Amino acid sequence: MFKIAFSPLYQHPLPDGHRFPMLKYELIPKQLLHQGNIQESDLFEPSLAQTEDILHTHTEEYVNQLFQLKLDNTHIRRIGFPLSKELVEREKCLLQGTLDCANFALQDGVSMNIAGGTHHAFANRGEGFCLLNDMAFAANMLLVQQKVKRILIVDLDVHQGNGTASIFKNNEAVFTMSMHGGDNYPFHKEQSNLDIPLQAGTNDDTYLQLLYRHLNEVIEQHQPNFIFYLCGVDVLASDKLGKLNLSLQGCKLRDEFVFKTAKALQIPVACAMGGGYSPKISDIVDAHCQTFKVAQNIFF
Repeated sequence: MFKIAFSPLYQHPLPDGHRFPMLKYELIPKQLLHQGNIQESDLFEPSLAQTEDILHTHTEEYVNQLFQLKLDNTHIRRIGFPLSKELVEREKCLLQGTLDCANFALQDGVSMNIAGGTHHAFANRGEGFCLLNDMAFAANMLLVQQKVKRILIVDLDVHQGNGTASIFKNNEAVFTMSMHGGDNYPFHKEQSNLDIPLQAGTNDDTYLQLLYRHLNEVIEQHQPNFIFYLCGVDVLASDKLGKLNLSLQGCKLRDEFVFKTAKALQIPVACAMGGGYSPKISDIVDAHCQTFKVAQNIFF
């Protein structure tokens, strides 16, 4: 059964400058339902992650300051969102959503969070519109609960997963792979287990050749028994922040390769949507919905 995490909290209202990217969280499930790709029963609403669980990933000092809304202005500017209780609750919800998806993936092969992909959040700080790191949180919880032993995080958002790389830099149970724009944000990169920096204008063929080669090598090397897949669509040529030149078909082939590889090797995969900043909201929603359709066709 295809279980998909979605909550009204994902659509948290923000000031005018931030409303546009939040629209996709409302439109993705509506489009999937309208097109008959999913049923209402496929959607589930996560609860809020518990503080004691979050402390397996984030420092107590940072969590306390964040939850009490006591971050200083410099830190808030680094995050990029005005801090509020509602925004913190949204982050707790998407953390639990990715963990719930991981547990559904263990039984069904794949599960997807309509939000998530907050890979710029470090253990002790947030940045880049990310307060708490959902994939790091879910990965740590799977390890703490001894549900898996070796995890691979495949981050194909156009921006390097710097927070994720930092959190797991000394954890041999988690291999971090980030394929991203080399001259894009963040301009100070952390060191993932494998970083694949891409030149501006990278097209479908170059991108896919690199992905095919490196993902197979990493899986053979690390032997993961679980994959977290951050499937951002800010790699599209239409994306105003991405600087790459992938087509919608290129994104489809990317997703197909990740999902087919995971299924063939019987590795459960949990997904979060990550970034997407094309000027037309329909381009963003179509690309994200395509990822859901690809996963559904391969696994169900």
